[in-house]
Amino acid sequence: MDTDVLVVGAGPAGSTVAGALAARGHSVLVAEEHPRVGLPVQCAGLVSQRVLSMAGSTSMVRTSVRGASVFGPSLGSVSFKAAEPRAFVLDRAALDVHLADDAARHGAEFRTSTRFDRWLRSEEGRHVVRLATRDGPPVEVRARLVIGADGVTSAVARAFRLRRPVEILPAFEAEFPRSPGDPETVEVYLGRTLSPGLFGWWIPDGQGGARVGVAVDADGTPARVYFDRLVAHLERRFQGRLSSPTAFLVSGIPIGLLPRTHGDGVLLVGDAAAQVKPLSGGGIFTGMRCAQLAADVAHAALQRGDVSARALEPYERAWRAELGEEFRRALYLRRVFQRLDDPELDRLIAALQGSELAGTIVAFGDIDFPTHVARQLLRQSPSLVRLLPKALGAWVAPAGGRVPELEFDRRK
Repeated sequence: MDTDVLVVGAGPAGSTVAGALAARGHSVLVAEEHPRVGLPVQCAGLVSQRVLSMAGSTSMVRTSVRGASVFGPSLGSVSFKAAEPRAFVLDRAALDVHLADDAARHGAEFRTSTRFDRWLRSEEGRHVVRLATRDGPPVEVRARLVIGADGVTSAVARAFRLRRPVEILPAFEAEFPRSPGDPETVEVYLGRTLSPGLFGWWIPDGQGGARVGVAVDADGTPARVYFDRLVAHLERRFQGRLSSPTAFLVSGIPIGLLPRTHGDGVLLVGDAAAQVKPLSGGGIFTGMRCAQLAADVAHAALQRGDVSARALEPYERAWRAELGEEFRRALYLRRVFQRLDDPELDRLIAALQGSELAGTIVAFGDIDFPTHVARQLLRQSPSLVRLLPKALGAWVAPAGGRVPELEFDRRK
């Protein structure tokens, strides 16, 4: 079969780019390897208002959160709470379904239980690829453009020899139907014992339960081991056992910048392109935003009849101009944090406990662009500079590039 665009993967990035191109009159085929769009759930689903604006709906929101508490290894913490919602907890499967339904309404065709198998050849300006189906024979597809939105283990990236990120963090999460804690506050847990490499989290689900998980360095110890330690840690903190989990999520988080996310007749978006926030591992906003940029460039290239690497290069420039500086700063700060041992993390938490610094976090905190508040805190607090002297040069300098404003932003 022939199509203008083959999109591999029906997550938020894949369905966003598919819908945008179908709405502009291009034939779009979306191949999703799982039997149902949105399942299995792929992440914790904590997002900013930007994601809801791009999705054009709030129907998938379970609850909003106004604050966060960050705990050091010894359970010292720094907390803040804003007057208005600062993030939203989603029914992640519902988000995927909503975006896929929207793309289908614009004309995109979805095929589930269908995965990208291999690139076969190029002919007459099209890539010929083979799709494997669960219950039938393989299908050959001829596409002018192939877009890989197939996650951290992207088969499209491998087939088109677009190098993968150097670091993939194992993650393990469970949903607990009942859990104590503030239903308007997210909790973050730091420390080498609990979550070396990133952090552990407790996220209220809006229904009296919580999502608890860890993302850690791939050091040979299963993420489940660190998850069990975090659960035991939470039970000591809450002074009682958590309920039995109702669901588990096992995933990998790509951390790093790919040298290229485009080639002749091919683009990568979302986790396949490692377009993930290095300090949090979140990728819904970044993936959807990059998918919008990919659709703009792809539409222009398809209209001109030129989908060469040179014609698609503006996509690379566009997403790096908008997000690249934030990613680079976040990767640097991540390396600084990775060198801190547990006593140093405890001292960092203690240094952040002043009321003025908590106010700074409320005023400048942004889950999509966390380095903004990091720079502000370093400017404001000499004690932080003494704890993190090597971070000073990277963070005190003004940021480059344009950052979208939050709708509820009240900064002066």
